[in-house]
Amino acid sequence: MNIVDSSGWFEYFSDSNRADYFSETIESTEKLIVPAITIFEVFKKLLIETNEDKALTAIAYMQLGTIADLDQDLSLLSAKISYENKLPMADSIIYATALKYDATLWTQDKDFKKIKGKIKYFPK
Repeated sequence: MNIVDSSGWFEYFSDSNRADYFSETIESTEKLIVPAITIFEVFKKLLIETNEDKALTAIAYMQLGTIADLDQDLSLLSAKISYENKLPMADSIIYATALKYDATLWTQDKDFKKIKGKIKYFPK
């Protein structure tokens, strides 16, 4: 199973020169877990940078993966991870989701550089 951090989705949807780091993982939707917080982050940024139609189209694609909702147990695990690793809220939710699903996290977010585990980190 795989999770792509919001930074990877941004590269993919903008078809940047870094999109190749994430495209195979994103396109393997049968193995893709999408944390609900990632939908929030991607939709908001695309609303700002493009328009609502393009943002909704992107979210429709993200929904081809399995959406991981934020429930009480995941919230508590995220808070503990945030506290222990000094991670921002969204990052801790994404990482906790990866742990819950035993998924590899694909990211270029430097906050994950110091975290041990199943993380594919691509520095910018």
